[in-house]
Amino acid sequence: MTTLDRFGPARAERGERPGPDRLEEIRRRAESLGPWFHNIDLHGVKTAPEHFLGDYPAVKFAGFADALPADLTGKSVLDIGCNGGFYSIEMKRRGASRVLGVDSDVEYLMQAQFAAEILGLNIEFRTMSVYDIGTIGERFDVVLFMGVLYHLRHPLLALDLIREHVVGDLLVFQSMQRGSRRIEPLEPDYPFAETEIFDQPGYPRLHFVENRYANDPTNWWVPNRACAEAMLRSAGFAIVAHPEAEVYLCRPAERSPDAQPVYPARKFAPGEGSDRS
Repeated sequence: MTTLDRFGPARAERGERPGPDRLEEIRRRAESLGPWFHNIDLHGVKTAPEHFLGDYPAVKFAGFADALPADLTGKSVLDIGCNGGFYSIEMKRRGASRVLGVDSDVEYLMQAQFAAEILGLNIEFRTMSVYDIGTIGERFDVVLFMGVLYHLRHPLLALDLIREHVVGDLLVFQSMQRGSRRIEPLEPDYPFAETEIFDQPGYPRLHFVENRYANDPTNWWVPNRACAEAMLRSAGFAIVAHPEAEVYLCRPAERSPDAQPVYPARKFAPGEGSDRS
């Protein structure tokens, strides 16, 4: 019998709370899998109690949780860049019949699998880059793409692939944003001689990070608000709700006749992308 088996899904589903010895075992195991970016409550054991953002991502989720369907019974969910599994767990708690969490970081997936098993939740996790999601071969009712875009070398390609291959109904998108919150009203085209529009604070900007931001070498791009929304539209999504400053609920939309063709699913060399949330 493994460590996880001693308090697995069966006992958790019966509402049994682990005793002091088991809680200490969970605490030790959680610490051995650290550091955690997701602070998850495992029967009172917090995986990241000293998180620099507080009770994260619960504090973030509180800002848009009510905008998501409360009952996901019979629905499928894909969590891209699932990290330690917080959002996958929350979707399963809302009754989703199938939840698949993918991440390119094996250590995050070990954390997510551990958390799900301790909480008695049947969630599937796979090691996968966002650039390979076309190989899953199915569409999901809800796709979460939270906190991943700015960690990618090729962010618009990732959005194109998500739109083309996995979103069935709803995309929940979140990205760190920096710069102006303004949205500049834009014309559909400008003459070559027009240059002043690019100096407007509300023009879509995707800031490139050559070295590090927040001491993280995988922070490659940081959009302003106008850019985040423009990228979603360009990838073929209609924004249907904006419940939190960085969060958008989107549905697939018809692509503009002038839109560039979508790239097919392709693989990139290790290190070219990082899926985090």
